[in-house]
Amino acid sequence: MSALVRNPLACIAARWTPSPRILARATLAAVGMSVVIVVTGGAVRLTGSGLGCDTWPKCTDDSLFATQEMGLHGAIEFGNRMLTYVLCAAVGWAIIAARSVKPRRTGLTRLAWAQFWIVMANAVVGGITVLTGLNPYTVAGHFLLATSLITVTLVTWERAREGDEPPRPLVGPRVRQLAVGMTAAAVALIVVGTVVTGAGQHAGDSSDVPRIPIDWELITRVHSAFAWLVVALAVALWALLRVVDAPRGPRARTAELLVVLASQVLVGYAQYFLDSPELLVGVHLLGSTLVWIAVVRVLFSLRERGAAPAAPAADGPADRTAEPEPASA
Repeated sequence: MSALVRNPLACIAARWTPSPRILARATLAAVGMSVVIVVTGGAVRLTGSGLGCDTWPKCTDDSLFATQEMGLHGAIEFGNRMLTYVLCAAVGWAIIAARSVKPRRTGLTRLAWAQFWIVMANAVVGGITVLTGLNPYTVAGHFLLATSLITVTLVTWERAREGDEPPRPLVGPRVRQLAVGMTAAAVALIVVGTVVTGAGQHAGDSSDVPRIPIDWELITRVHSAFAWLVVALAVALWALLRVVDAPRGPRARTAELLVVLASQVLVGYAQYFLDSPELLVGVHLLGSTLVWIAVVRVLFSLRERGAAPAAPAADGPADRTAEPEPASA
């Protein structure tokens, strides 16, 4: 009787145990799709296709799908909406894999489910964004929720590859404080970046769309200042890790962050001096997701929680010594 009332995830978990490699791939797929949905959302904005589908949840008042009459803008916006289902599939795979792993890891399952709820919340915010004619504040909220999704998917992936022991620091408190300060500066950088976009020229639609009423030159300089602050803190962290002879993991993750930051700064300045061409803005958007991923990975590298739990060995049939067949009469 208990099997009849068991939920589908429990039924799957009772019959399937993913290997550590499959679990890592499932959670990494969610990370990849969360980045893809941000970049394609940027493409919608940069091509002026934000209102290619002029309503939500349908594409038009009369059609769930984009029609030929809507042209390229409708196809781009509708295509981005369809990618949400691919994202849901990736998140669903992560949820199933996290729930099915053995021994059961409740914290990992909760992280995987958090991805689902963020996707649902952002779908609603995206719909409100369309219904309000690309209000710049809801557009900013839409991007920040997408960044939250990247964060949770990344944390899930990192946790899937480590154990559940209490965190053991690999560095001293000063290094950790510096890393936390760098992370706070990176958060400010991302938030200010949404204001730069909301006040800038890429409104997401070819028609006149309201912008955030703030001086674009001023907020761009503030954004640049935060970028240099993150760079300075990352360089300081890298130097401090070498001075204290930290383990290889934190030093490698910080070096990766510096490479990504250097590329992002170059793209940012090129974007500014070339009057924000669409292609460079898109590359800069991708760079912002990579910077944030690198920052989070630095934080995770500063501690360890042991190896990921090994799946229990499958119970096979008992070994039996073959007895010789009796000789025929």
